[in-house]
Amino acid sequence: MPDTAPTPLLPTPLLLCADDYGLAPGVNAAIRDLIAAGRLTATSVMSLCPHWRSGAAALRELKDKADVGLHFTLTDQPPLGPMPILAPDGRLPPLGRLMGLAYRGKLAGPAARAEIRDELSRQIAAFTDAWGGPPDYIDGHQHIHQLPGVRDAVVEALADLPGAYVRLCGELVAAVLRRGVAVPKTLLIGALGGGLRGGLRQMVRMRGIPSNDRFAGVYDFASGQPFAELMPRFLDGIGGRTLVMVHPGLPDEELRRVDTLVEPRRAEYDYLRGPDFAALLEARNIRLTRFSGFAR
Repeated sequence: MPDTAPTPLLPTPLLLCADDYGLAPGVNAAIRDLIAAGRLTATSVMSLCPHWRSGAAALRELKDKADVGLHFTLTDQPPLGPMPILAPDGRLPPLGRLMGLAYRGKLAGPAARAEIRDELSRQIAAFTDAWGGPPDYIDGHQHIHQLPGVRDAVVEALADLPGAYVRLCGELVAAVLRRGVAVPKTLLIGALGGGLRGGLRQMVRMRGIPSNDRFAGVYDFASGQPFAELMPRFLDGIGGRTLVMVHPGLPDEELRRVDTLVEPRRAEYDYLRGPDFAALLEARNIRLTRFSGFAR
């Protein structure tokens, strides 16, 4: 009988998304370089930051290589318009205060909901004006798009962006425990969206809005654990529509001024750009893809 070669296994698709484009020139440059090298397939834009407009044209040259979405921001930055409830002094609150407001029901009233909806509209408009088109998806800086009172505005906006998807941050508890990376933090972030059965996940399913169904990339930036040890654990057991978030950057004075995660960003960039990451993808038979590359 003739020999029959085994059918090769199809590669597992993975969406690898870099957050915070627009935060600083060094973040912009690192993300563009990784997209050009085929090491990223999405990036999330902070369109209220001053380095978005100046970085949009260079990113546009890579638009066929990655999804580009809105990183809706409601913390620590000046908003694009008046927000007397959330930013009475012209600056959005830190995450802890925003979460407190959300879970005490302070974002559920008509005035607060209108403020959030209007700021989201302004950030979408700032994205679209510089990019020349709408975002491919919406997620949230520090995962705020999942919060009560915020997720309603996000779902409404997505309903007006046909084909746009949303990042879900929930993951099976068993998978989080098996991964063993920043377990309490990962479970908390997933719980912000109502877990796997409620909240944002249920809302987008009811509206037919596309989303990922697996999520990884959360870790303790202060732990000092090498990123090269973390990424293999983020990729353990992936399948379906898995999204892994990363935060690469190249240090510059502006990044040092606005962010404390300068060295972790550099470490992520070095690893993602280097040969060890390429070898990991090959060994795991993983193919980086845009969202459209996932089987429906």
